[in-house]
Amino acid sequence: MSSFSRRNVLRAAGVSVGLPAFASLSVHDASAEDDKRKPEGTKAKRRMVCIGNMLGFYPNEFWPKQSAEPDSASTTQVSQGLVEHHQMRFGESSQSLAEIEEQLTVISGLDHGLKGGHFAIHAFLSGVRQVDAHTMPMANITLDQFAAQSVSGQTRFPTLTIGSETGIHGGCQLSWTRSGTRVPPIPGPQQLFETLFVGTDPKKKQAAAERIGLKNSILDLVHWNANDLKKRLNQQDRHKLDEYLTSVRDVEERLALRRNWIDVPKPEAPFDSPKNRNLVEDLPLLYDLIVLALQTDSTRIATLEIGGDFNPNDLGIKGGYHALSHHGQRQENINKLVAIERYQVEQFTRFVNKLASTHDEYGPLLDQTSVLFGSGMGNANSHTNSNLPLVVAGGGGKSGRLLAFDERARDRPPLTNLFVSMLQDFGVETDAFATSTGTLRGWA
Repeated sequence: MSSFSRRNVLRAAGVSVGLPAFASLSVHDASAEDDKRKPEGTKAKRRMVCIGNMLGFYPNEFWPKQSAEPDSASTTQVSQGLVEHHQMRFGESSQSLAEIEEQLTVISGLDHGLKGGHFAIHAFLSGVRQVDAHTMPMANITLDQFAAQSVSGQTRFPTLTIGSETGIHGGCQLSWTRSGTRVPPIPGPQQLFETLFVGTDPKKKQAAAERIGLKNSILDLVHWNANDLKKRLNQQDRHKLDEYLTSVRDVEERLALRRNWIDVPKPEAPFDSPKNRNLVEDLPLLYDLIVLALQTDSTRIATLEIGGDFNPNDLGIKGGYHALSHHGQRQENINKLVAIERYQVEQFTRFVNKLASTHDEYGPLLDQTSVLFGSGMGNANSHTNSNLPLVVAGGGGKSGRLLAFDERARDRPPLTNLFVSMLQDFGVETDAFATSTGTLRGWA
């Protein structure tokens, strides 16, 4: 065995794989069956789409306005600290949601209990900031990546992560793996179209197969060296090494699944490849391509981040999006911000309508798809991450309501409880996710 340094690395085929620190030196195990694509059942496919806005929504014009009377005909006291409202009167920015009111649930009063303003937005789908990932058993894995583990190999793409690589904090940070790594986004409709529909020529396919083979060889050597290293560790560090090697096994599983799809043809393109323009103009097309990805079963899970590169000038609105979100209570800036947000909600509404009108052999896609729309920012003007804007459409569950949680209630659930409920709706057998305490009260 090659010698190891104080930095604790395993070396194989000229590649160094870093290890955690071991004091004695100074859990899904993939089977052969898991390497094969699983056969499809007879049930409708479950799908999930998560859409995040980096700068939130102006609260006064986003949240539905409701009667203060708890015993009104459109209000039900579900439990202490939770009221269910019907017949919602949407605000100026969320007005278009009235078109799809019977297909969605709006949720107020929930968050992750985090602080940090812009530096906590990336925890929207995880409930865990990246700097705190090392304290969690599955780091800051996000809802989409957690769900993808249950459908490994059933589609060409386990997930599609879409967003810009420019803007605030260097681009999209919506999706994170169980090892605490950011999932790089597909940056525009042109790249997304090519990912979904443009085939790979034989030379590139051969090169891809060779790359996968090389990586497998490297991982084999890493395992061999790790087993040798294990003999020199105490019991505590052996457990630590086993946890680390779990992430290596995840890589092996992804490589095996990728190999299975190399020779499977992609669906026929429904139109010519588009060109990237700007996020304002591209947003409807990105939504359309997500619908196509779900309809062709290229994936069953997608995320889309509407980031800081959303330029109001492309909507005919003067000013920067980030600057307008810090409106300082100036009405002129608020009006501009609400116009930006209204456009974004209108495109989400259009997306939900398109899912409802697009069918596969089991019926409308919307009935099979849970769509989460919201933000990790509650109020950008005050840099707060509380009372996050949340809308869940589709999924075939209860809808046409506002679930209003009392922010002051001592037993107020964390937002991650909603994620447990969504994961169960997706078909994942779990009763926990990140900081959750169970399923979401009032959801079922």
